[in-house]
Formats: sequence, C-alpha cells, structure tokens
Amino acid sequence: MSKRDYYEVLGVAKDADAKTIKSAYRKQAMQYHPDRNPGDEEAEARFKEVGEAYAILSDADKRAAYDRMGHAAFQNGGGGQGPFGAGGFAGAGAADFADIFEQVFGDAFAGGRRSRRTGPARGSDLRYDMEISLEEAFHGKDTAIKVPTTVTCGHCDGNGAEPGTDVSSCDTCGGAGRIRRQQGFFTMEQTCPTCGGRGQYVETPCRECDGVGRVRQTRELKVEIPAGVEDGMRIRLAGEGEAGARGGPRGDLYIFISVAPHEIFERDGPNLYCRAPVPMTAAALGGSIEVPTIDGGRTEMRIPDGSQTGMRMRMRGKGMARLKSGGARGDMFVELYVETPRNLSDRQKELLQEFCSLSGHDCNPESDGFFKKVRRFWEDVTGEDEGTRPNA
Repeated sequence: MSKRDYYEVLGVAKDADAKTIKSAYRKQAMQYHPDRNPGDEEAEARFKEVGEAYAILSDADKRAAYDRMGHAAFQNGGGGQGPFGAGGFAGAGAADFADIFEQVFGDAFAGGRRSRRTGPARGSDLRYDMEISLEEAFHGKDTAIKVPTTVTCGHCDGNGAEPGTDVSSCDTCGGAGRIRRQQGFFTMEQTCPTCGGRGQYVETPCRECDGVGRVRQTRELKVEIPAGVEDGMRIRLAGEGEAGARGGPRGDLYIFISVAPHEIFERDGPNLYCRAPVPMTAAALGGSIEVPTIDGGRTEMRIPDGSQTGMRMRMRGKGMARLKSGGARGDMFVELYVETPRNLSDRQKELLQEFCSLSGHDCNPESDGFFKKVRRFWEDVTGEDEGTRPNA
C-alpha cells in the first residue's frame, strides 16, 4: 500500500511554515488519539500516520530531503544515499511517537519520558501581608509575626507512621510513585493510585497526624524589614512555609509589604514630595521657613524673594533611604504655595490698598502679560480695537 503525501496527511500546503504545520498536527493528533478512540484501529492508524508526517515536516533537513525525493528518501536501501542512512524513519516505533507528542503537548499525554521527582512532596508556600508606615520604611524594622502553618509532626518525626511501625515501599509502583500502562503502541504514565505518588505505604498511621506527617500550628517568626523598602515589594523567608508531607522539604514564606499613605509626604522611589505654605510677605520679600524631614527632624529652607505658588525647592539627601545602598538617601522636593491673608484689620486693608496703588507692571509681571494676551484675543475675535470698546 502506497503512502499518502505528508502534506496531504496534515492538510497543509507545500510552502506552509513551521507554525502552520505544528498547528495542523496538534489538531489531528488530538482528534485521532487512541485515548479518544478506544478500540478504533482506523483512528490509531491515522494517528500514527500524522505523527510520521509531522516527524518529517517539522525537521528542516528531513523536510528538504522529502521535498527532493519524496518517500524514497526514507525507504530501506533507497534512503541509504540520503542524509539519514538506511532505514530512515521507517523503523520508528512507539517511543519515537511519544517523543514527538511530548514535544508538542507536554507530559500529560506523552507518557512522561522525562524524569520526575518522587518521594515526599514539598510543602506549600505561604503569603503574609504586612502594612508599615513610611517612617518604618525609612528606618527599617525588626518585628515578630505569627503565621498559621503546618509543622513536622513531632510524634512520628514526619514519616507518618506510628512509632515502632514500618514504612513500606508501595507494592503497586515499586516505590516509583508512578505507574505505566500500554494502550496500543502508546505508553501512558500516571500517579500511582495506591500511594498517591509518594512511593511508600504506611500500614499504621501516626495517631497524632493521621499519617500525614505534619500538624497545624501557629509559629512566631522574627522578620527584618530593610531600610528603604518600597510598597509592593516582597521578602522571601526560605524554608518558613508549610512543612512537606511525610518529611518533605518546607515551602517558603513570602511577606508582601504595603506602605501606608502619609499625611505630609508623598513618595516616588527614593524621593519625597511635600507642600509647604509660605506667608505672602515671605514669598514677596524672601525669608525662610522650617520644614519637617522623614527622619523625624526639621530643617530650615531659604525662600527667594518673588517666590510663586507651585515653585519647587530641592533639598538634597533629605529623602528616603535607598535600599541596600549603605546609607545613601534620595532628595526631598518642597512645593510652595503662597498664602493669601485673611481676617485683615482696617489698617492692614489700608496698607494693602496703598501697596496696590504703588504697584506697577514690574511688581506683577505675570498678571500684566496675561491681560495683554487677553486683549489681543478679544481683538482677534471681535475685530475691534480694545481701546474703542465702551467699557475699555
């Protein structure tokens, strides 16, 4: 019986790329897989056929040889002159198809030819959410936390067996933790149903842990929060998670840090930002104000004369500690906002009125420039000279 063209088997064009070929193989291999068609010899034959076609067309060298010589490139004798020697692909067995299927679909169907970890399972990882203040993030913090977890059973030392009794190797899987079964030419592998993949069997379970090898307990752990830690960071404590079943290794504990909002400072990485009110007189004449710092101190900041709301002053080295930097710190940026006086006395109002009457364009350059732009805008819109408007 002559073989069908490999491109026809997969239903792809001869110029199909590798992605198209793989996609066509996945679709047909799933359709004709023996597990989905038990006892169907025709489906098994089609499954073998598409596997053979994919083995050739997925390999660039084999595909090139097939495009030149067709099936003759891989036949006994005729293929002896080709790049694959005598026999070529014709001698492929079930193991070869399992390798192909595993590459495309993974271990779930392919029979698990890769090595797998057997024995006691590793314990689960744990998560602990911790909120700290911005000051604690700056200084760092040593604290203790209580974590509900599992620990190795002290009565059986974690092996799950009552003291004085034995832990036997599983008779079903021979201690491997997995069993294999043959279906047609295909080998399937699964977790041993008797021992649950552990490879061992406990005849007399421990009365304290019911054979699991671990018990529930709340542990108190000391945690060191480094200076400079940021919101969203996590700290890993290796081996502080849940104990593994029957003596398995412990998982890890991950502490997720959240930094609470601060009433004065806002943080951006190592830098801090805050807003500080400035009296109108200090903003106009110049002077100084006292501002707080994150380390709990205070510092004097000079205000230049003519300062405006929104002006930002930079104070180097007054920001957050930089993580793992040996004491280096970011900067603090202080944004000024000029306070307008309120609750003025009559005398104060008189003085301000006098000030206004004496003020010229030089005192209020931004206002003068703004209203010049406004006048030009009105002239452009109305076509009138602002000086001729009735209320100008």
